[in-house]
Amino acid sequence: MLASLTQDLFLGGKVKVWQPVNGYRAGADPVFLAAATPAFSGQSVLELGCGAGTASLCLGRRVADLTLTGIEVQEEYADLARRNATENELKLSVHTADLCALPDAVKQQSYDHVIANPPYYLSDRGKMAREAGKNRALWEDTPLSEWLMAAAKRLAPKGVLSVIQDAPRLPDLFAAMPSQLGSIEVLPLAAREGRRARRVLLRARKSGNAEFCLHSGVSLHDGASHTSDRDDYSDRIRGVLRDGAPLEFPAIHSKDGRKSV
Repeated sequence: MLASLTQDLFLGGKVKVWQPVNGYRAGADPVFLAAATPAFSGQSVLELGCGAGTASLCLGRRVADLTLTGIEVQEEYADLARRNATENELKLSVHTADLCALPDAVKQQSYDHVIANPPYYLSDRGKMAREAGKNRALWEDTPLSEWLMAAAKRLAPKGVLSVIQDAPRLPDLFAAMPSQLGSIEVLPLAAREGRRARRVLLRARKSGNAEFCLHSGVSLHDGASHTSDRDDYSDRIRGVLRDGAPLEFPAIHSKDGRKSV
């Protein structure tokens, strides 16, 4: 049982999420993941490692009539995701399960989208947190290859995987990518223009065969440095974080000028 909770506002208060005071707490990353998922009304979405449900709920608030399913191995967080879905009046079916041993109800389905915010840090690098739930969310226990294989198996033909990950681990994502996934695109996220990217959004399509595309990076903040206490997010990013706007990848055009799909 998670003892102390806070209710935090996302998308300018359109989504309210109960989170543990001392455990893993969602920030902007799951919001970016939800905003970058190219889902349409009526489609199905599976989130691997949904935590308290922030990404799925932000996506469900932006795109109406989605069938949302979450997998979360930590029972306390799965319970929070169910509570948050109910209080936000969004339908999110949450299964308490390991992604390597998915329940039959999930294995018997295929999904238009799979989304994931896997742990960023390898367990043999850096100082781990004191709280077990936060450790499980941030430090890798299940290899990235298992996350990506679970996604590939559950995606419908031409279904889309969307992942947010720490930028230094992009080579690990490439190395772990199953052969079933192709048409890979990467959108780097940097704090400011001229800074190196700290996060990457990766998109891949099941049975996709388009060439790899590395998009120009997105700067989250205006200006070269933070000069005041005011919010200095760019207009584009403020729209994503406050208004629930999509974070669209640039269109890809083939050599003959046609848009790739």
